[in-house]
Amino acid sequence: MLSSRSSSYIRLASASSRRLQATAPRALSTASRSVPARLAPAAAPLATQQPRRTLGKMTMATASHGYGESTLRPEPDQVLKDIADYVHDTEITSDLAFETARLCLIDTMGCGLEGLRFDACSRLMGPVVPGTVVPNGTKVPGTNFQLDPIRGAFNIGTMIRWLDFNDCWLAAEWGHPSDNLGAILAVADYLTRQGKTFTVRDILEAMIKAHEIQGGLALLNSFNRVGLDHVVLVKVASTAVVSKMLGLTKEQTIDAVSQAWVDGQSLRTYRHAPNTGSRKSWAAGDACSRAVNLALLVQKGEIGLPSVLTAKTWGFYDVLFKGKPFEFQRPYGSYVMENVLFKISFPAEFHAQTAVEAAVTLHKKLAEMGKTSDDIKSVRIRTQEAAIRIIDKQGPLHNFADRDHAINYMVAFPLVHGRLTTEDYADSAAADPRIDALRAKIFCVEEKQFSTDYHDPEKRSIGNALLVELNDGTVLDEVVVEYPIGHKRRRQEGIPVLMSKFERHIKPHFDEAHQKKILETVTDAKSLSSMPVDKFTELFVKP
Repeated sequence: MLSSRSSSYIRLASASSRRLQATAPRALSTASRSVPARLAPAAAPLATQQPRRTLGKMTMATASHGYGESTLRPEPDQVLKDIADYVHDTEITSDLAFETARLCLIDTMGCGLEGLRFDACSRLMGPVVPGTVVPNGTKVPGTNFQLDPIRGAFNIGTMIRWLDFNDCWLAAEWGHPSDNLGAILAVADYLTRQGKTFTVRDILEAMIKAHEIQGGLALLNSFNRVGLDHVVLVKVASTAVVSKMLGLTKEQTIDAVSQAWVDGQSLRTYRHAPNTGSRKSWAAGDACSRAVNLALLVQKGEIGLPSVLTAKTWGFYDVLFKGKPFEFQRPYGSYVMENVLFKISFPAEFHAQTAVEAAVTLHKKLAEMGKTSDDIKSVRIRTQEAAIRIIDKQGPLHNFADRDHAINYMVAFPLVHGRLTTEDYADSAAADPRIDALRAKIFCVEEKQFSTDYHDPEKRSIGNALLVELNDGTVLDEVVVEYPIGHKRRRQEGIPVLMSKFERHIKPHFDEAHQKKILETVTDAKSLSSMPVDKFTELFVKP
């Protein structure tokens, strides 16, 4: 028998139920009107609803009701297939590409050794767990470390990029394709020590293809415009060529490259004021290590993401590229390696290379006139639009990374001293009060023709022009330099300078006899090509 309290609860519940029944149709009607018809299709009459079929213990309508995501896996995105086809099926036949790749290998190894002379770089070297030695692992040039290929790729990639002195590619996106050597050399050395033979020619071919993938994607697609760092292309290119080296199939290479695209991409924050810092110097090493890791995961059976770029809402294009698909100027071949830019004369961000060359010329002119930088009233730099966006900085420069990406510092220092070396970005060098005093007198303006020629595939110039006015009103002749010495148009002029740069970089690490052995090895192109990779790496290991 129910108590009086229980009876009252039942009466209240019944009344509430009646009120809900009375108001529900009106509420439902209002809600239905607020939803677009395409999002809320009317239900079909019972007599015309689709028949249902049984799948095991589950049933489903044979026709979609319009809601939910399709589970049908599409064909891989064409961009992924093109990369895999190129890596697996294209034979590189260009002698110019292989010779340029040899020069690039020489230069890049030297840049890595030079980077190790700086404590901020060398302290990042080695295994994650101190003291770890991997039997038959990757040997890191300039050190005694022997690591797993993932950590080896980070070490080699970081030392290569540390000083911003290795090669360069400038287009809609910028980058340094030889960064990929971090992954390529680490994997090739590791696999060779495991019994699979790779020669230096294999390294050169992998470099050509990595250059082509990174540079080809960069020609018309600006990742910096959406705030992404160019090392995403290092990760993609390295993943592709390393997959082939590891013996992955073309389909597995597609899977691995898709993983590189879905991986969280680095922001350019660390390259720009007020957040410029040394992460920009190890970002490429990080990309190399992630590339190797992703390829190894796919080797173990990890699947890919076939529409990683084109998937609506969740794909790379929609999430990170403002819905815009990639564009391509040319099919993959060997164009990028053949046209790559070498940083030969100055360890400076490449958009400033010709400006630094012009500044050195003007320093000599001032000396001939009996003048110094103290006599300068103003310096106008006509430059490309890209330089203004990347390296035109005002205000205090806080560290090495800030200075090597500030065009007014890179111009002021040689106007004062007649030189620009890696040491000239240090705090002690920057403490010279004349530098900041002169920086305040330097300003940039865009030269439209320089910007146009910068993107012209037949020119690919990086022009700068310096106009100096002195305190007494004298205006010096403007010094214009359109092509840096590392440009293809000045290649023959640049090769001896490149080799001198390499000699300077190996000198602090090895005695004279070993320096001579290294130079003899790398200058004999035929013998070098057939050299096993582990023997090549041993040449650069710390004695």
